[in-house]
Amino acid sequence: MTSRDGTTLLDARGRAWAAACSSFLTAMVALALPLSAWGAAPDDRGGDYVGAAICAGCHKDQFEQQSRSGHARSLRPLSRHEDLRSLLDGIQVEREPGYRYRFFVEEGELRVTVSGGDARKTVPVEWAFGAMEQAITFVSQVDEDRYVEHHLSYYAALQGLAPTPGHQGARAANEEEALGVYYETFDPQPKIMRCFQCHSTGPLALGPNLSLEPRELGIRCEACHGPGHAHVEAIANGEPAKIRASVRNPKNMSARQQTEFCGACHRPPASDGTSIDWRDPWNVRHQPVYLTQSKCFVESPGSLSCFTCHDPHKPLLQDAPAYYSGKCRSCHDRPAHPEGLPVSGNQADSCIGCHMPAVVPQEHLRFTNHWIGIYDPGAVLRPGQAR
Repeated sequence: MTSRDGTTLLDARGRAWAAACSSFLTAMVALALPLSAWGAAPDDRGGDYVGAAICAGCHKDQFEQQSRSGHARSLRPLSRHEDLRSLLDGIQVEREPGYRYRFFVEEGELRVTVSGGDARKTVPVEWAFGAMEQAITFVSQVDEDRYVEHHLSYYAALQGLAPTPGHQGARAANEEEALGVYYETFDPQPKIMRCFQCHSTGPLALGPNLSLEPRELGIRCEACHGPGHAHVEAIANGEPAKIRASVRNPKNMSARQQTEFCGACHRPPASDGTSIDWRDPWNVRHQPVYLTQSKCFVESPGSLSCFTCHDPHKPLLQDAPAYYSGKCRSCHDRPAHPEGLPVSGNQADSCIGCHMPAVVPQEHLRFTNHWIGIYDPGAVLRPGQAR
């Protein structure tokens, strides 16, 4: 078979495989770097990555707070999700035109069987993507070449299962297709690898049956600060000049750099290749892109960034309008509204509700629009043209 650019699919996969093996071998060689002062080598197969537990030795408070954040809980195997495993045990869901999903625990493992007529397919539910604050999406390896994103996700607001975002209205010709959307592990556009990379810390490795193995689950210290080996070694050797220079501190980035840094995973939304479709409610979840459209961002001299409102070491503050309005008032000292403009609740505590409206792209999901502006009545996707 030949791809659109004239190369064979075998060649394309071979190049992807070679690149993956090269990265894997590089990580393996990096294990030789010593951490003799700590009595340990860099954690597992992560090369210069040492793991959040090592960071906790000096940064206990930040470690404990960040461990409670959604970032830290963004990826877990189902084997570590005992509550969710028990919650889903025995659940059955119907799907047109006659498929039935049955979740059950067997030998301590959560599994799902998709049946349609006399045919059925059973797979273990291996990975939980998401912090369970809004939803959990399930991913499993089905063979050496493919992963599947399950058709059903768990939604916190529903306290139950419903189609995964992007799966609504999808048709399935058989029980295998009904299981979900499949991704080639070594696709030249490695989508499933990117999913794992943005939900974990450090390089991926290859495990049994060519499975993807994250070095550290969730978004932890080194995802933002970079590999910690040199930093730890500088501390152990008493080299003050190297201690700060050996780690990345996003706080020192410019506002534009910070939004681009966070946007590496909170990525630009899908577009037609030339422009972003601001009418698509799904795109609102890409917060850095929307924030940079705001007049507040454009006209402030680099004083507004993701970190203005969000402490990366703490869980996301939810249902805290007074806190966020306080951030607004740090620039807008005396907010004034034109006469007759409706203001909901206490004006001092309601900035976000009006100027960063909630968007519901599908039932059970809710995102805050980070395009700060003045919205016309009933509008939530884009500020008024004259605003």
